[in-house]
This record gives sequence, structure tokens and C-alpha cells, in this order.
Amino acid sequence: MSRDPQRTAELPGPFANALEAFLDTLAVEKGLSSNTINAYERDLRHHLASMCSQNVKSLEAVDESHLIVYLGRLRRAGAAPSTVARRLSAIRSFYRHLAREEVIPIDPSANVPSARLRRQLPSVLSVEEVARLIEQPDTSTPRGLRDRAMLELVYAAGLRVSELVGLKRGDINLDLGLVRCIGKGSKERIAPVGRPAVEAVRAYLAARSDAVLFLFLGNKGRPLTRVAFWRIVRRYARQAGIRAEISPHTFRHSFATHMLDGGADLRAIQELLGHANIATTQIYTHVSTDRLREVYQACHPRA
Repeated sequence: MSRDPQRTAELPGPFANALEAFLDTLAVEKGLSSNTINAYERDLRHHLASMCSQNVKSLEAVDESHLIVYLGRLRRAGAAPSTVARRLSAIRSFYRHLAREEVIPIDPSANVPSARLRRQLPSVLSVEEVARLIEQPDTSTPRGLRDRAMLELVYAAGLRVSELVGLKRGDINLDLGLVRCIGKGSKERIAPVGRPAVEAVRAYLAARSDAVLFLFLGNKGRPLTRVAFWRIVRRYARQAGIRAEISPHTFRHSFATHMLDGGADLRAIQELLGHANIATTQIYTHVSTDRLREVYQACHPRA
């Protein structure tokens, strides 16, 4: 895998070479996406730069105390618990790889204790808010048709934003109401799509006269980016008067929560979302429990 040499040029040679080899392993052997690999690179570059500031001269010299000092610095600098946990996970993967490849004699991260992380519940819109947001695009314009189709589809199938913007025309079967998407780790899944989304995508495609394979295009006829989609969602949320905090995956989180509230089995939601581990899906049970508690507090005479 060819990478930009400038990305690791600031690190000492042995550090840069080890990082480069690890990132190549993630890409070639594990098949991780470029976004995930870039996240690993950012976290590990930050860590290795800190090792240099601690006057660590080689990877073999890194020990558990250096890692604890590094994590302590992150916390004192105000890093969120999720950031500390994510960087520790990247560090463990990195040193475990180095030990396995016999670049270093032992893994210094093996006994570093994990910081307890209070799991953040995802931002979720109500069914009414989702409907209001989806109705914002002006479907008398080509851009409005595109935006309506995107909003309908991302909510209908619980897609990740990266999956949505990566779709090609052939990935959606409008007659059968199915969409094929490539998720994390290049895993393929097929998700059902409801009638409103099918009709919105059909109207959008009928208005297009180009032969570009990608389903959703930006202003210059190129595939839409994740950042562009995020800006579109934020703009329509403001128009809809939605004050709740919106994230790039708000529609995905809302999809899962609404499915669970509607009685869907957790295993079915796991399959629809493409989660490798059901533990990832279980966070939505906490969201629904919070909503049930709100209803209870509001309605029960002795709450």
C-alpha cells in the first residue's frame, strides 16, 4: 500500500517505519477502510510524538510507565474519556503487532489498565422530528430531489454516512426495495428499503441525465462527500426548527431506536446495521429504556 511519506516524516526513522508497516497491515491484511486507517494514524502519531518528548529513543525502550504518563497527560489536557479509550485501543493494537512481528521483545501495553468509560448514548430524533427534517428539501429542484432521496434512504436503511455516499446506481434495486452497501471491514450487506425512500430515489434518478455510476452527486458531478452530507443535514435541521444535537449518524441512531421501540428483535437490528458484535447494538436498548422512563415519569400517577 502506497502512503504519503510526509505523513510520518516528522517522526524518527524507526518510529515512522514501524507505523508505516502497521498501517499497511491494517489495510492489506485486515481490510480496514481508509477512514479507519487515518484515525489509527492520527492517534499513533500523537502517541509516538509524546514518546519522543519523553526522550524515548527507540520502540524497544517504551515501557508501561511511558504509556501511563502519556494517558495521564491526555486526561490532564482535558481529553474526553472516549478519546483516551480510543487512543489506548490504537496503542494496544500497535504494540501487540510489533511484539508479534518480533520488532520489540514484549508488549508494553499488555498490563496498562483501561480507563472506565461511561458510554455515550447516541443522539436520537423523534419520529416526528425525522419526518419534519425529511420534508424540508424543495423537491421542485434537482438538488431538492437529491437531498430528499438521501434523507429518505439513510433513514430507511439505517446506513452509515460513508455507506450512503459510496452507493452506486446498481447498488439499489427499486423494484425489490433493497439496497446493497459495503460497511466496515469491506463487509457487504443487503438492507430493505421502504416505499417512501424508493419513490424518492426513483424521482431523483428520473431527473438526472448523466451517466455517472455514483448514486448521489455533488454540485460538480462528483460523488458527494461525507462532509457535504453532514452540512446538508445540519441546514435542514435548522430549517425544521430541530434544536437537538445532530451528529453525522443521527439518522442511523434514530433508525435503530425507532425499530427497537416498534418491537424489532435486537438480533434483527444487528443484521440491519451490519454490526459484527451484538454488544455494539445493545446501546440502543439503553436509549429506549430512557424513553420508557420519560413516559413513565410523565404518565404514571405515582411516579
